[in-house]
Formats: sequence, C-alpha cells, structure tokens
Amino acid sequence: MASGFGKIVVGTYVEIKRSDGRIHQAMVTSLNEDNESVTVEWIENGDTKGKEIDLESIFALNPDVAPDEEIAPSPETPPPPTPTCVKVNKIAKNRRTIAPTKNDTPSRDNRVIPTRARPQQPQQPEPAPPPPSQQPAQLNQAQTQQQLQNARRKSNCVKEVEKLQEKRERRRLQQQELREKRAQEVDTTIPNYEIMYMIRDFRASLDYRPLTTADLIEEHRICVCVRKRPLNKKELAMKDLDVITIPSKDVVMVHEPKQKVDLTRYLENQTFRFDYAFDDSTTNEMVYRFTARPLVETIFERGMATCFAYGQTGSGKTHTMGGDFSGKNQDCSKGIYALAARDVFLMLKKPNYKKLDLQVYATFFEIYSGKVFDLLNRKAKLRVLEDGKQQVQVVGLQEKEVKCTEDVLKLIEVGNSCRTSGQTSANAHSSRSHAVFQIILRRKGKMHGKFSLIDLAGNERGADTSSADRQTRLEGAEINKSLLALKECIRALGRNKPHTPFRASKLTQVLRDSFIGENSRTCMIATISPGMTSCENTLNTLRYANRVKELTVDPNQVMEGGRPNIHAVNQLDLLDEEWLSISPQRDDLKLLCEQNEEEVSPQLFTFHEAVSQLVEMEEQVLEDHRAVFQESIRWLEDEKVLLEMTEEVDYDVESYATQLEQILDQKIEILTELRDKVKSFRSALQEEEQASKQINPKRPRAL
Repeated sequence: MASGFGKIVVGTYVEIKRSDGRIHQAMVTSLNEDNESVTVEWIENGDTKGKEIDLESIFALNPDVAPDEEIAPSPETPPPPTPTCVKVNKIAKNRRTIAPTKNDTPSRDNRVIPTRARPQQPQQPEPAPPPPSQQPAQLNQAQTQQQLQNARRKSNCVKEVEKLQEKRERRRLQQQELREKRAQEVDTTIPNYEIMYMIRDFRASLDYRPLTTADLIEEHRICVCVRKRPLNKKELAMKDLDVITIPSKDVVMVHEPKQKVDLTRYLENQTFRFDYAFDDSTTNEMVYRFTARPLVETIFERGMATCFAYGQTGSGKTHTMGGDFSGKNQDCSKGIYALAARDVFLMLKKPNYKKLDLQVYATFFEIYSGKVFDLLNRKAKLRVLEDGKQQVQVVGLQEKEVKCTEDVLKLIEVGNSCRTSGQTSANAHSSRSHAVFQIILRRKGKMHGKFSLIDLAGNERGADTSSADRQTRLEGAEINKSLLALKECIRALGRNKPHTPFRASKLTQVLRDSFIGENSRTCMIATISPGMTSCENTLNTLRYANRVKELTVDPNQVMEGGRPNIHAVNQLDLLDEEWLSISPQRDDLKLLCEQNEEEVSPQLFTFHEAVSQLVEMEEQVLEDHRAVFQESIRWLEDEKVLLEMTEEVDYDVESYATQLEQILDQKIEILTELRDKVKSFRSALQEEEQASKQINPKRPRAL
C-alpha cells in the first residue's frame, strides 16, 4: 500500500466528522489511491451508511494513523515512546456489529483507537559509557546530527504534501472540465442520462459493419433475422433511451440496465446472432431483399414457403408485412405482401414458367382465439378439418383470382379493414389475431405452390392468461400456445423430425403443408422496439427467435471472440432421442408443453388443456345446435302437413297419432343429446375458470 495512507488498512476503525458536527467511529472499507481518499461505513439506527473522506480530514482527527513523516517530532522534542500496549478493537473483526450512535458516542478520553503495533527492535547489549572527558563532545556531535536528520525528514515531508496538493488540484480541474464538457454535449434533464453515457462509451469501442445491398444473399431452409425500428414519437417525447445496437450484419446487442445492491447502476450487454440483422435505417425493400424474396422461386418449383413477422405490438410487424403508415393510412404497396406479389407476376413472365400456364389466387384470413375467419368474405367463420388423406382443409375459405399487383393491394386493404384488434395489458391497440395472407399458384386447378405471409399477434398478449376476463384469457392462451407450436414446428422442419406437433394450435394446423416435405422453406422476421421501456419484451422476442434458429446453426461456428455453443449441440442430441421415442399418436399439446418445460409450468399446461377442450366442445355444441335448428325446420314442415291432414273430415286418426309420436320421439332424442352436450360445455367452462386461477407461469429461460 502507498505510504500516503500511513497505517490505514481495510478494516481499521477511525474517527470521522459528520456534516452536523458529530464525531464517531467508522470502519474503513476501501482505499482510493486515485483521489487519496478512503471509503468508510458505519451502522446507524439499524441501517448501514457510508461516505468517502479525503486523507487530510482523516489524519486531522486520527494523527496516530498518519504517515511517520507527517508527525515527525521537532529537533527540540524527543520522539514519543512506542506504546507497549494497544487495545485490540474486536469490532473490526465483525462488520455486522453496530457502531456507536449519537447517544452513546464514547468520550475522547475513553475512546479506543485501533492502531498497528510497531515491531519491536531486537535488544542490543548497551555499549560501555565513554570516559567523562569525551561525553560533552560526543553529545554535541550527536545533537547536531539528529537536528540535520530531523530537518531533512521535515523537508521531505513538506515536499510530499505539496506534491499531493498539486496532484489533487490538477485532478479536480480535470474532473470539472469533463463535467462541463458533458453538460454541453447532453441535456442532463434526460432521464437515465448516466445509462446513456455508458451506452455511448460502449458503442464508441465497436467496429460497425452494417448490412448493405452488396452483401450476398445466402440460401437458408430456415432464415431467422431481426429488424429494429426507430424510436417513435411517443418514445421521443418521453425521452426514452435507445438500448439496441446492431454493429454488424448478423449481430444484435441489448444494453440492459441493471442495479447493484448498493444502488450502483451498470449495463449488462447481451449479444445475439442471427442470419441477418437490420438496423433502424433499413427500408422495407431492403428487408424483403434478404428475407421473402429468395422464397418466391420456391413456390414456382412446386414448394411451400412461409414468411412471418413476430414481435411485440408496436414493434413494426404490420409495417413490415403490410406497408408504410402515414397517420392512420397505410401504403400497402411498400409491404412484403405487395412486394412478394409483384415478384410473383414478374416470374410468371419468364419463359421457363410462362409455359406452365399458372393461375394466381389469393386468400386472406385471421385466426382469433382458436377460430378461423375469412377476411375476404365478411369475416365468415371457417372450419379446419382433415380429409381422408390427412390433408388439412379450411372449409369455406374463398380464393380470389388476381391478375396483377393492384388486385392484390385491393384485397389487402379489404382484409386489414376488418382484422380484429383491441386493448392489452401492454398496449392500447394490439393485434389480437394472426393474419395470414396466401399467394397460391394453381395449374389446371391443382395446387402447384403456396406462399404464406403471416403477421402474428403481439407476443406480449400471451402473458394475459391470468386475467379475470375469460375472453382475454382465451385470447392469450391461444396466442401463447400457437407461438410455442409454431416454434416447435419450425424446429422440427430444421431437423427433419419424424413428427411435427402441428395439431397443437389452429395456426400450425392450417400451415401444416408448409412444415412437411423437402421443398419447404421458412423465414422469420423478429421485429424489436429500441426503447429502454420495452427492454423486457425485446429480450423475450430475441430469445424466442434464438430458440427457433438454434437447430440450424452450425455447431462448429464460432462467434468473434466466443466459443462453440457446446450446450446447444448436447441439447439437440437429447431432443433427437426424445422425439424418436414418442408415438405419433401422442397428444400434440402435451408433447409441445414437454418440449418447453422452461416456459410452461404444470399449472399452465393444465390451463391449456382446459382451454383446448373448451374450444373443441364449443365448436361441437355450435355444430350440433346448427344441425338441430335445420332439423327443426324439417319438423315444422312435417307438423304443418300433419295438421293440414286433420282438417279433413275423415282423416286417419291412427296415422296422425303414429306420425306425431315419431316426430316427438326424434325431437326428444336429439334435444336431449344437445342438452347433455351443453351441460358438459358448462362444466368445461367452470374447469377453465378454476384452472386459470392456478396458473403459475415460468419465465423464459435466458439463453
């Protein structure tokens, strides 16, 4: 330790002077060489308090711990004797002991000041005294030598103190200049401006290499990318901080603010890597170039392509898929829907595809709370069934033939105008449904290829499963379940799994043909908000996207300055064994929850089971009710004929009674069956209510 600290070490108790004039003991917890000060702590009224004090103030109240040079004796005064006994301060050995407070501060006469005992010099045999004749001369010589040594020591001490003072003043001036410079650069009225400085300093050390049009477009069966939007007007008005940095074409960094126990704030910089990363200056055309455009050719080669946008509400999903907004008006011509349609019609003109004589059709539907509605047919409710060949059919879905891009834009405008939206716990206007726009190529009536473009519901909606409102619970449960199922289906596609859990949700069920077959390709665009207030939702989005891409990353790929993801490799091997041991007949929902134990608690799984059963029973009750209604119309016609027969004078009474009895028996049988199903449905409603109260969701695991 530097000599400037004298006898002070960590754990030494010293006297300090408070701003109100009180003097009491405190323990030294750290020595600060940069500014020649010490940090002390004490306990007052059960709370631990502390402050930083410069050495001059410490030595003024505690001269016994000052450096020897600063308390050197004068030439006329002999040095004080070395203390032979020093009381040991046991408090220094136990920091949890309460320090003296104002009421019990010891007097200065009774205070015990811990010091470090000086090492005793080995005793030497005393030399024989000189003859009396030599004593005066030797005494004068010794006194002169002692005076010179004391003067030299005092001179060195003064020089050292002057150096310390000069160094301190220079440092204070530098700090003042730095504060003034920062005050000129940044408005200190901005909330969390300390975090802003940390982010700015961190970004200054990065080497930026953003994605450009000159970069090659790589071939991916599963492509996962991230798009960051700019700060919006609301975030700028509240002076929210941008905590997202995209230093290169495939890296996303999140600067998550953290706080230590002592309230010190710091940054936790989390890094994610994907196929592509788009910063806030990227246009829709640029995003389309690297994401959906490479998939257009797939559908011409008799394949299935899927591109979907995933993220928090307000993160830019609808802007990316549907187009730019100008107030409440949307320019659909600049969205991925329209850009993909434009390239489809351009491809049709190529000689090798023109000879195929393909027709282009479009569908637009939404999936809301486990139900499917046709957005191009006044939101007619549709049924999703499997035919005898185990092909999923959306019964009643209308396909509109389109001849040009303008026809597609008109359909998009019609569909967007009636899409379901509402308020969530996180946003005032949330997309509560998954919107699916499909471009279908047919040749002589048969399916040739299909491109599904999906704007998913906001992922924060899945957290609303514990709400007291049943409709909100059903919405959140369906979104949560469908997003988990979508992730697992894509993972299964990437690993060529023998079974895909597409039956776990309506979304994956209607997209089943996109997850099977060798000529199927998928692209996911994870949209994120840059603001610090959205940091938690942004991290959840990136973790979800990372889990999707986890199965397609080369295990030997090493990030710059990192190591191979050994954990991911082991996990993949484990998943292979689990999937192979599962029977294809096993319930997809149970399988889905087993594969996501870190996100789905047992109570949440029970709730999902109750909701799934509730949705199935609701569809069955509605179908039976509709059938009974149609049957009732036939009964009315039969009864009308029967009553008309009784108006005849000589009608057959026995025939009348027999036919009426048959009609009543049919009514009783069918209505009784419907009544029993309604009772079961009411019981399912109660089970869902009870299951919702037991939910204990697990938070997503950090990757």
